[in-house]
Amino acid sequence: MSHPGQSAASDRPPCTYGLKVVAIGGGTGLSTLLRGLKRYVVSPGGSHSREKFQIGELSAVVTVSDDGGSSGRLRKEFNMLPPGDIRNCIVALSEDETLLSRLFQHRFEKGPGLEGHSFGNLFLAALTSITGDFAEAVRLSSEILVTRGRIFPATTCNVELEAVMEDGSRVLGETKITASKGRIRELFLVPGNPEPMPQTLDAISRADIITVGPGSLFTSLIPNLLVHGIAAAIAKSAAMKVYVCNLMTQPNESLGRTASDHIRALNDHAQTNIFDYALVNRTPVSADLQAKYALEGASQIEADLEKIEKLSVTPILGDYLEEAGVARHASARVAHDLLELQAKSRPSGPASARVCI
Repeated sequence: MSHPGQSAASDRPPCTYGLKVVAIGGGTGLSTLLRGLKRYVVSPGGSHSREKFQIGELSAVVTVSDDGGSSGRLRKEFNMLPPGDIRNCIVALSEDETLLSRLFQHRFEKGPGLEGHSFGNLFLAALTSITGDFAEAVRLSSEILVTRGRIFPATTCNVELEAVMEDGSRVLGETKITASKGRIRELFLVPGNPEPMPQTLDAISRADIITVGPGSLFTSLIPNLLVHGIAAAIAKSAAMKVYVCNLMTQPNESLGRTASDHIRALNDHAQTNIFDYALVNRTPVSADLQAKYALEGASQIEADLEKIEKLSVTPILGDYLEEAGVARHASARVAHDLLELQAKSRPSGPASARVCI
């Protein structure tokens, strides 16, 4: 029998082969990465895939601090955790992203009480109401969509974000933080020190690869590291630890922050150095897309490689940019390079040299 908080993948016999991968984050960044990693996951029946690399266990740890949009409305009305980022990860890991996945992502455009809600969010809200356990609702939803991985909320506590800005002012709530024009100095969870799920710490302790990112620095990535025990578990784990660097800055979160600034902010909030490597895009953004982002005050993140190396992190340079009206990570290339990197024999510590894959 499965336990609350475990996804469908947890009901299958554990794989005796293949890598154990834990991906930490939130927003569209995490779900994009999971799509790339999913193709390498060993099939539920245990048969080996034809891929060069194989993942025996894939776990996603997802931030749960969203308080806006459909997720925010459901959170307030039903006193539940926000389902949006979890829903995106369930769909990304689903065995077949066709009808059921499209159904989960369907957003109602009209109707009193329904307008703006996605079906998947409502589905998770209904299952949470029935089971009385959000983590169990996630497990059951994952089972229905036959996900090729386990999905864990970073915490099952009802938490909010609070940011201290450079001018000393405080902003409470993810939506207000995202809308703020000030530069964030430090982030906190309210209430502080929430407990993680035991399955999350177990997955981190047994992992071969742990990734953080891509995703919004202060609202998708750092909140996971503020959950009690998660940062310490990452630091203690023998896994290869990789930061997947963002492609573009966000004017309300990371304006003017370079790649090394992102790593430093993550380390500062984790209160320890946690990364061995950083996957950094080397493909320039087209002039048209650059101009589009400039209208929002955003730009391509500076890959300040020497400063990354000074943090004892090895930059891994790759062509990770895909353009489709917006800048997105090329999930297949990111996933391949992560597994390629792990397959190579690692020295006792990260080499102070830039690597191109």
